[in-house]
Amino acid sequence: MAMNGTDILIWIDGNCVGSQRDVTADEKTAEIDVSNKNDGRAMRVLPGRYDATMSLDALYVPTDTAYQALKDAMRNGTFVEVVRIEQGVVLESADAIVTSLSEKGPDQGEATVSIGLRIDGQWVSGS
Repeated sequence: MAMNGTDILIWIDGNCVGSQRDVTADEKTAEIDVSNKNDGRAMRVLPGRYDATMSLDALYVPTDTAYQALKDAMRNGTFVEVVRIEQGVVLESADAIVTSLSEKGPDQGEATVSIGLRIDGQWVSGS
């Protein structure tokens, strides 16, 4: 998934609580080995579970309320909505759980956080 020039927004209960460009996104499909001794050395595989994660290393969080909502979502195991936007157009969205959260709060500025997300199910085009 090309992420250059793409904004990632994190929404909780209809409120945007964070945004970032320059995101690391990983998608994987597990393999299921269905080989048997009649196949010889050749491995036969089927697609297994799909898994997607995101790492945002400098998520802009505009307010203390937004940060608290992120922290509550992680601690309570509630879902957030992740939205991928390019030039103002929603490309795809997904529900996710917050798997990690690390705050960086400078004395004279807005807080940024590093956040890890695991997508629940699959990305949905548009929205």
